[in-house]
Amino acid sequence: MELAGKNIVITGAGSGIGRAMAYAFKAEGAAHITVADLNEAGARETAAHIGGTALQVDVTKEDEIANLVRVAEAAGGPIDLFCSNAGVIDLDSDFDNAASAPDAIWQRALAVHVMAHVYAARILLPKMMARKSGYFLNTVSAAGLLSQIGSATYSTSKHAAIGFGESLAIASKDHGIGVSLLCPQAVATPLAGTGDFHGGADVDGVISADACAKAAVEGLRAEKFIILPHPAVLGYMQAKTANYDRWIGGMVKLRRRIAEAGAEFLAEQAKKRAT
Repeated sequence: MELAGKNIVITGAGSGIGRAMAYAFKAEGAAHITVADLNEAGARETAAHIGGTALQVDVTKEDEIANLVRVAEAAGGPIDLFCSNAGVIDLDSDFDNAASAPDAIWQRALAVHVMAHVYAARILLPKMMARKSGYFLNTVSAAGLLSQIGSATYSTSKHAAIGFGESLAIASKDHGIGVSLLCPQAVATPLAGTGDFHGGADVDGVISADACAKAAVEGLRAEKFIILPHPAVLGYMQAKTANYDRWIGGMVKLRRRIAEAGAEFLAEQAKKRAT
């Protein structure tokens, strides 16, 4: 998919990966970009930089996504590319208990990482099917392909996002509709936090949001289903499916190292606060 001349929507574009994609897509010649975010100020800042449209949107509410579609169509015509990029992350309440997060945290993760994608597809598919064209780019995470130590809600919801993306791609291909899933590891964004401890997601380094956006552009051009800004993830996926038990064992060892590093990190932060 070439981005030049396209009408694009990006959620979660008030900062981070979404903002970087907005800048990158504009540089590729996108005709119009509608920027959505729960943070209205951030959305306006991004939109002002690219001459786009800004809208405050809660992606967990289907009616707000429907309104986003209406606004984007009024501004630029039929939507060529919808980027469902908004995300949240919460750590497990108890690092040793993967079921420890309260229901509200589970529900929010599933609403943002799964149902927001469903709502966008539910609203746009009839339009795209009628004209035999359109594209969905869903930002998921390497956590959806592998796991996220310390956040069962994030890992589980991202796995579900992979499942929905697969179903969407399989059902939509014959209607001329494309689907890509952007699956980075650690990216330097507000969502990832500003500290030096990344809970193991930085095992292959922390890339910039701009680098992630560049990978998205290249992946869309090649129409890849899974876009991996961190290429090493492919090897981890292959190792996981080749020997699941061995992979679990390796993840247990990684978790131990993370627990030790986390304890050291927290102790260092406490020391800094004390001084």
